[in-house]
Amino acid sequence: MTAKGQIRFTKNNDKSAFHATLKRRIDNYFKENNLSKHANTAMFVKSIALIGIYVLPFIGLLYFTPSFPIALLLWTVMGVGVAGIGMGVMHDANHGAYSANPLVNRIMGHTLNLVGGAVLNWKLQHNVLHHTYTNITHMDDDIEDKLVLKFSPHTPVKPYHQFQFVYAFFFYGILTLYWVLAKDIVQYFKFTRNGVNKNTPKENRLFLLNLIVDKTLYFFVILGVPTLFFDIPLAQSVLGFLLMHFVAGIILTVVFQLAHSIEGTAHPLPNEQGVIENDWAIHQLETTANFSPDNKLISWYVGGLNYQIEHHLFPTICHVHYPNIAPIVEATAREFDVPYMVHYKFSDALKAHVDFLQRVGHLPSLDEALA
Repeated sequence: MTAKGQIRFTKNNDKSAFHATLKRRIDNYFKENNLSKHANTAMFVKSIALIGIYVLPFIGLLYFTPSFPIALLLWTVMGVGVAGIGMGVMHDANHGAYSANPLVNRIMGHTLNLVGGAVLNWKLQHNVLHHTYTNITHMDDDIEDKLVLKFSPHTPVKPYHQFQFVYAFFFYGILTLYWVLAKDIVQYFKFTRNGVNKNTPKENRLFLLNLIVDKTLYFFVILGVPTLFFDIPLAQSVLGFLLMHFVAGIILTVVFQLAHSIEGTAHPLPNEQGVIENDWAIHQLETTANFSPDNKLISWYVGGLNYQIEHHLFPTICHVHYPNIAPIVEATAREFDVPYMVHYKFSDALKAHVDFLQRVGHLPSLDEALA
């Protein structure tokens, strides 16, 4: 296993001008149209709406104390809001794309705390590992084998993996539940041990303290307040809480999987010197795909994550601009004979993901094993 930070990319001499040409054209688009690369009015309105989808149903639960079926419906809506905040608000902010003002990015990035997460761990896993080493086994944390799930063609196949295309979606549903309960603590120790977290020991002690306080406050508000101050049975709140996270987990995981864990995307391995023999920008296009670009509702709700190609190439540009810069990216990719993968229908992207789960979970036959 190559140590974190020791993977390097090389220049593709035949297509070395691709990235520079593309950046110049994208910069010209914003200059010629006198546009900021950051959030606009539509982004502000969306942020309020997505936060409202999460917060307002919770206020309704407390204020009206509705019947159990209605309460579960409100928890379900909150799950939609959790995923919406994750995809459409905190994601841009923690990439520095929401605003040119770091304080605004910091404030909006901490909407992640509203839904039980931790900003530093998220940045390390997503911004550092996933964006730098996309689809590289043992480097991109997003494709690490998880419990009974396998997302890399380069890790050992277990007998049960051949059925993962059936059971995977249940485990997707517990993603955010694991996140708020244990993942941040696990990642704190993991990223400190392997050097991804480069904070000083003093900074990490403060981070761990803040993490514990934030988690305690989150669970007190989401589960303690309804029971202690509004006489809502704890069991009812716990069931609603689990439903909320199941809904959020499925939405978030599926959206992210449709960009990288599908048939057609590459999973390259470094050579013995730790080198990926490809240009970084071209690597991003070979490991990433868009989906449903013409579906305005999906584009609005998933925070532009259906334009993952544009996001991986330009993560500091706010996602509201992706539909307009996508034609520039695609045309430039075609010009340089670089792959540009798109599934125009959501159903096609979902099928490509299921097919991928089947392929990487396939048990080799005796002939394959001996080959």
